[in-house]
Amino acid sequence: MPTTHEEIAAVPHGVITDGSLRDLIDAHLYMPFPFQSNRHAAEAAAGVGTWLRAWGLTDDPEVAAMITATRPAQLAAYNSPSMDADLLQIVANQIAYQFIFDDRAEEVGRRWPGRLLPMLSESVEILRDGRPPSTSLGAALADLHRQVRERCTPDQAARWAWNSREYVHGLLYEAVVQSDSLPLEAGQCTSIRSLTAGIEPFYPLYEAAQRRELTRHDLHHPVVRRLTRLSVDAAVWTADLFSAVKEQRAGGVINLALAQQRLHRCPLPTAVMIAIRLINSTISEFEVLHKGIKPELSPAGAGYLDGMVGWIRGCYFWSRTVPRYGETAEASAVP
Repeated sequence: MPTTHEEIAAVPHGVITDGSLRDLIDAHLYMPFPFQSNRHAAEAAAGVGTWLRAWGLTDDPEVAAMITATRPAQLAAYNSPSMDADLLQIVANQIAYQFIFDDRAEEVGRRWPGRLLPMLSESVEILRDGRPPSTSLGAALADLHRQVRERCTPDQAARWAWNSREYVHGLLYEAVVQSDSLPLEAGQCTSIRSLTAGIEPFYPLYEAAQRRELTRHDLHHPVVRRLTRLSVDAAVWTADLFSAVKEQRAGGVINLALAQQRLHRCPLPTAVMIAIRLINSTISEFEVLHKGIKPELSPAGAGYLDGMVGWIRGCYFWSRTVPRYGETAEASAVP
């Protein structure tokens, strides 16, 4: 059954001495942004199913089950509560595509790193050169690129393609790490995680959601650039808290909580608490900078920053209830 607004909003806060890892996260994570959801969520979910079937991406029963457990349209609705239905559909389609692409890249990269290159090269050639696709994943990406070009300005679409290529490169770095026996430094983990998060490709869509284009001042102001980095880190690190059990059991290494566990050689709940402190300081810095810069920006720039807020908030409320990370509610919070 889907989680209701009331169930999501009723997040307990306090000191947890027992209970699940999810309880621990809920009790200590700082989340100043209240729950919101887009009214077109059900429509977007139906559209995602249709789009994935059209490109054959859910012909594999395991992929179809993964999408059911991941709820990409729900994540889109939580991240983008004020978007119109058409643009929300692009966001939802892209989230679904990236989960499929990411899971496949992680599996191939862990087992046969060399076989990952054709898959990633195809994506880069589609995004950079407009090359025709040769696989179903490539065909879906080409169609997604078409959707973006039709809705966005040329500059916005170019930023989307650039950020999407950076995401693809991040998956290659992850494969290198997964296949190497050398210990991974925490800083290297977070650097790779900022790319594999795949969040920045969505930010040009938040430009497109505004009534007017952002000014150069809006886009390139140093504080806005810092807010971009903080929002991506806060969003994906929060998801890392809830995915840590899943990733640990699968042998994953690119995860903030697991990186802290390796660094401090401590139990997972202790590592999660260390990661929470890093996330809380990141969200607090975002809050302060966001409040200070917002009056200096155009209405479009302010709306663009609201999209960043949406990812921080949305990743939390989605991660804590999505079946993909259900193991977190079963793992003990006691080290």
